[in-house]
This record gives sequence, structure tokens and C-alpha cells, in this order.
Amino acid sequence: MPPPAVLVLGTHNRNKAGELVAPVGLAIKTLADFPQAKDVEETGDSFAANAALKAVAQARHLRAWVLGEDSGVVVDALGGAPGVYSARFAGPGATDAQNNERLLAELGDTPLERRGAHYECHLCLADSECTIRAECEGRCYGRIRFEPAGSAGFGYDPLFEVVEYHRTFGELGDRVKLVLSHRARAVEKLIPRLMEPLDSGQWV
Repeated sequence: MPPPAVLVLGTHNRNKAGELVAPVGLAIKTLADFPQAKDVEETGDSFAANAALKAVAQARHLRAWVLGEDSGVVVDALGGAPGVYSARFAGPGATDAQNNERLLAELGDTPLERRGAHYECHLCLADSECTIRAECEGRCYGRIRFEPAGSAGFGYDPLFEVVEYHRTFGELGDRVKLVLSHRARAVEKLIPRLMEPLDSGQWV
């Protein structure tokens, strides 16, 4: 039996990797499995642009099928910020706690009804020849709490409340997030697109 086809998740972030579930028939690796992986500067002005940058650059460098991903939180009252700067909202190398503190400071006393936000995820699949094979987007809508709640998840999860559940992702936990999150919804759209080249033997 031939070895399974390899899909490289274009991230060192193990938390994100845990949410990027792929179908049976693929061996999943991350950039942590490739010491030679390059650092790709996120210079795009959108999640989609950054996802494509990461996918194509790593595919060219590793000669492998790569799934690039970029995501973050978009807050209506802040004109879409933090957006593509979500991971470094409080500055380069910022921790999740520091980014959360900055977000709360920026929102200040903004009333709850004006604290609408959504998590957004863009995925881009590039093949070993650097051709983009699929692009998918997922969103999860909610609002930003006045203070953190819950310890599950990462990033802005302790502040991001899914209104229908009256709980933050930090409170709802990983199992619920795997169903409801922006990343889960993007992956759901992606899987049929993954299966096409896999089933047709194009995955080389």
C-alpha cells in the first residue's frame, strides 16, 4: 500500500493545527516538521492575501501541497480592527493576554450592543507546483465581552461571546469550538475541494 499523501499545514501554531481537520487519506504535517521551512512575512492587506502568500511561498520552498491559513477577529466598533493584525495587536511578539488587554482598552466603555464582532478564517491550498487549487472562507459571529471568561481556546477566545450560547469560546471549550468556529466552517468548505485531487491521483 502506498504511503498517504502529505498535506503541510502552513503554520507552527499547534492550536490552529488542532482545528484544521483533514479527511482520511492524508498525512497531516505542520511547519514544525520541516526545519527548512521559511518564515513568510504577512504583508497582505487581507486574510485571503496572507493565506495565499503563506501557501504559495511554502509550497515553492518545500515542493509540497501546503494549506495556508490566516485568521483573526474583526470588531465593528473599531472599523474592522484588529483584523490582519490580530496576532500582534499589542505589538510584535505580543501574548494573547496582551492582545486581549489592548482590545478591551480600545473598546473602553463601548456598550454591549455596539461590541459586535466576528472571527474570520481564510484557507488557501497550493499544490507542489505552487498553483492555488482552492480558497475557502469561514466566519463566526458574536461580540466582545467586557472582561475575559473561561480558559479554553487561545487568542481572543475568552473575550469572544457566541451570543446564541451566552458563553465565550473560552467557556464553551474545544469540542464546541470545533463545530462552531470560523476555522471549522472554512475547513468544512475545503474538504470536498481537497478530495478532488486526492481521489483523481493528482496529489503528487
